[in-house]
Amino acid sequence: MQLTSQSFSDGQPIPGEFAFCVPAAEGHVALSGNRNPQLAWSGAPAGTRSFALICHDPDVPSRGDDVNQEGRSVPADLPRVDFFHWVLVDLPAAATAIAAGAHSGGVTANGKPGPDAPGGARHGINDYTGWFAGDAQMKGHYFGYDGPCPPWNDSIRHRYVFTLFALDIARLAVDGAFTGQQVRAAIAGHVLAQASLTGTYSLNPAVPA
Repeated sequence: MQLTSQSFSDGQPIPGEFAFCVPAAEGHVALSGNRNPQLAWSGAPAGTRSFALICHDPDVPSRGDDVNQEGRSVPADLPRVDFFHWVLVDLPAAATAIAAGAHSGGVTANGKPGPDAPGGARHGINDYTGWFAGDAQMKGHYFGYDGPCPPWNDSIRHRYVFTLFALDIARLAVDGAFTGQQVRAAIAGHVLAQASLTGTYSLNPAVPA
């Protein structure tokens, strides 16, 4: 099975229109187009009954002490953890693509509704839900796609891994505001094939995207 995108090439930078934030001369960052990238896939195995899609960033700082702090930088050797940017399940077996902007356009304060998604699929919540939990102006359930916004003072560029799973079940056993970790657990034993595509992104002018 192969996963491709017209929005960016594997191993290359993700354009700012698909990010949550872009670099800015004042305040370091500004909100961006936050559109989901185009994705297409082929070669799904016989017996595929649905697809699940996860986008995660494996390079998120495990501690926030230095994150977005003036005069400091997030050290490159700091242990990193996963941050989920998109969790989508129950994509029909006949599906072969997702159009750019079909699932997200612009930053929505307090999150986007869910879990219903186009074509009968379902969105889970992404990890901006937890990130903004203490922010009165932004807190809420962030269903669906929200793009890159790594710390503007991080010493490393971040990777954004889009992984498509071909499953032998039509409906995944998750409900409500389900998370990426819950989807990973639910697909165990049901994956017929998987394919990944990785983009990169940085908000630090000193670090190439």
